Amino acid sequence: MRFNWGYKIAAVYISFVIGMMYLVIRSSQQEVDLVTPDYYAQELKYQDRIDELNRTATLSTSIRCSIEHDVITVVFPPEFNGKKITGQALLYCAANKSNDINTNISITNGQVNISVPEKNSGMHEVQVSREAEGLKYYSAKTIFIP
Repeated sequence: MRFNWGYKIAAVYISFVIGMMYLVIRSSQQEVDLVTPDYYAQELKYQDRIDELNRTATLSTSIRCSIEHDVITVVFPPEFNGKKITGQALLYCAANKSNDINTNISITNGQVNISVPEKNSGMHEVQVSREAEGLKYYSAKTIFIP
């Protein structure tokens, strides 16, 4: 049997359809992690975050982060010395949601320590939402954990 141009065109179309079906199946099996599961609710509250960032910008310095022996130390600006600070510290890993560490903080000494498991390495962001004397502040620093 001899193949004419009609069979060749049909073979190209069939190959294309099979290739597209393969890509659709593979892409539907891909895992997608959102930054937060309630993305839209967080977006509606973003003006509060902007107010916290503006309030943080008025401080003399920003937070300082250092890493020693799998412990991240976050030091707050001098305006917070002796004040009771409450809030949350999040060690956010964009590459893998399971590496995120979220801790509640309640301190008066001006610094907080976050223990990091050995499996957490790479680029992370330390996000600190805190409240002192009825005012809310937000800071974020990017760090690299070796």
